[in-house]
Amino acid sequence: MSTTVRVDVDSSGVALITLDGPQRLNAFSGETAGQLSAAYRRCDADDAVRAVVVTGAGRAFCAGADMTAQAAVFDSPDEGFSASPVQPPAWRVRKLVIAAINGHAIGIGLTLALQCDIRLVAHDATLAIPQVRRGMVGDCAVHYTLKHAVGLAVAADILLTGRTFSGSEAAGLGIASRAMPADEVLPAALELARDVAVNANPASVAYSKRLLWAQETADAVAAQETTVHLTLMGGPDAAEGPAAWRENRPPTWQSTASQTGDPA
Repeated sequence: MSTTVRVDVDSSGVALITLDGPQRLNAFSGETAGQLSAAYRRCDADDAVRAVVVTGAGRAFCAGADMTAQAAVFDSPDEGFSASPVQPPAWRVRKLVIAAINGHAIGIGLTLALQCDIRLVAHDATLAIPQVRRGMVGDCAVHYTLKHAVGLAVAADILLTGRTFSGSEAAGLGIASRAMPADEVLPAALELARDVAVNANPASVAYSKRLLWAQETADAVAAQETTVHLTLMGGPDAAEGPAAWRENRPPTWQSTASQTGDPA
């Protein structure tokens, strides 16, 4: 039942990457991460690919990590764990990467979209980065990508509250470039990608993208996120967060802020 990843390249040089697990709203797993990593590497290496669109099958973009009890998503990590499981991230792909957020994008579903260069979103999509409500923190360098996109105030609003918001609000906040009806998101993303594939110099796009993403060190933030995940995973609150979500009840946390060190 794991979400798989499909790659289709059209005659104009646009690669459409689809997260394909609609029965579970394209829930993300380690297997999905490996396949998406391979898809990004393929698109980066293939000069016939001039632009990339990432979307989800069915009515969601990606509803986040699988948090069923069987998945044990926040159990003690395996050796070599990274909070950024998709490598390379979209910002390292030397092509324009557009996220066509056709529906719900929760947790890693949204943090992966924030690694893309441009986001188009459905008006009525449900978005959130709720990890602070699950006993964890955001992943995929979101503490860099979101602040980089919209500034500290909006990033703090989204990351420190873990609240849910709509695609329309995302566009208003600058998290997405445009909001539109759900059935128009993918066609609009493909149209934009094809325009770039046909009219933009691939080397110019690659160099410009490098300059855009080089203003701060995203990789350093990603490494710090991994350190925090390694601290939290396997602890009681990492189990309590998903359990409270599954049982539709408020969580009972055991950890405290004073345990994090570095007092003010």
